[in-house]
Amino acid sequence: MKKIDYKTEIIQPDIINDLINKKTDNSKIDEILNKALKLKGLELEESAELLNVDDEETAEKIFKAAKQLKEIIYGNRIVLFAPLYAANVCTNNCLYCGFRRDNNSIKRCVLTPDEVAEEAKAIMELGHKRIVLLTGEDYKETGLDYLENCINKIYEAKVFNGEIRRINVNIAPLSVEDFKRLNSFGIGTYQLFQETYNEEIYKYVHPVGKKADYRWRLEAMDRALEAGLHDVGIGPLFGLADYRFETLATLMHSHHLDAKFGVGPHTISVPRIEPAKGVTFSENPPEKIDEFNFKKIVAVLRLSVPYTGIILSTRETPILRKQLCDLGASQISAESRVNPGGYSVHKESDSQFTMSDNRSLDEVVKALIKDGYTPSFCTACYRKGRVGKDFMDLAKPGLIKQFCQPNAVSTLAEYIYDYASEETKELGLKFIEEQISETENAATQSLLTDMIARVAAGERDVYN
Repeated sequence: MKKIDYKTEIIQPDIINDLINKKTDNSKIDEILNKALKLKGLELEESAELLNVDDEETAEKIFKAAKQLKEIIYGNRIVLFAPLYAANVCTNNCLYCGFRRDNNSIKRCVLTPDEVAEEAKAIMELGHKRIVLLTGEDYKETGLDYLENCINKIYEAKVFNGEIRRINVNIAPLSVEDFKRLNSFGIGTYQLFQETYNEEIYKYVHPVGKKADYRWRLEAMDRALEAGLHDVGIGPLFGLADYRFETLATLMHSHHLDAKFGVGPHTISVPRIEPAKGVTFSENPPEKIDEFNFKKIVAVLRLSVPYTGIILSTRETPILRKQLCDLGASQISAESRVNPGGYSVHKESDSQFTMSDNRSLDEVVKALIKDGYTPSFCTACYRKGRVGKDFMDLAKPGLIKQFCQPNAVSTLAEYIYDYASEETKELGLKFIEEQISETENAATQSLLTDMIARVAAGERDVYN
């Protein structure tokens, strides 16, 4: 197969379809996995070879390599965040979404900026330090003036030792000029999901509204990076089209951004369609994905673009989330509310989808510690300016871990002292001691010891 010129097109469906129709050559698998473990990333054809594996024995090789690679890049960290839904009004009519315009069975709500701040305070009181701010796609009711007010109110809000240190946003696509304005709000990552990269299916499931324009959405990340945003997050909604097409298209999109801007996606999200109130389509999606293939998706993404954070939501069960963290997921939401006002304002409003993990943040933190993971609330890279290309230059060769691991343990200590239940506190303090003692680099161990001592003494937002 000839080398793909990723700058020419964001995705090239003919190439993707040719790759998913090829039978996997199992004799190539070991060579591909060895390349991935050297942090080389994978070409699209190599990713396709892994995706097309359909026997469990070979798949286990892929899963083992993905777990090994994740440990090389990320260590044992899992970053935690919460979604904050400001509104569930929408001008689009996406067939699969609880917020779709014609869904008359749900109660709509647009929080005021002050109410959004109250929601943020409730999230702080749980112990979270980072959120993703979401709305339905309504350019008038939830436009940039509204978002700017909400973001300012969130950053101003404080509760005890609580504060939101990073706001990522997941909102409708913008023009270059509007992206420049959004960038001035002090956000972290701009997230936008293509939903499906299959243009024919896209047009069917997005019949009306501005979202019906496939190219406007597909080219949004190009416009965002042209406008000066540093970090972007992409992803499909799995269940609309063949998972292999969606995964390879996501990777082709990633390679395009990297080739054109020198910055691949900061994150890739892997949501699956879940049932939504009043939305029959969501009950039986056309390309429903079983757990075996879902694990394969996460593992192949991790091996193909090792520098990228993989985000997992509370759509999935606790058991599956644990397995997917082992295979490559590096960021998870916890104690989520997916309706406006769900944390504290308690407005009458309905959710975008059904959740499968309803555990409290404390329960999630405790489970992660028991599984040997460091729950991280870190926002240090954003605060130190390690974003965009600077972040990629450290992430691609696997060097970012030397910064992230101490910061992760430090933010865990903050959570332990300020928010944890007694059981979680006991587990957490012991775990922190183990993390310090197991740190092999003497300078890093000394740094970490000092950071934890400062947190124990009452200092907050301690990072390097």
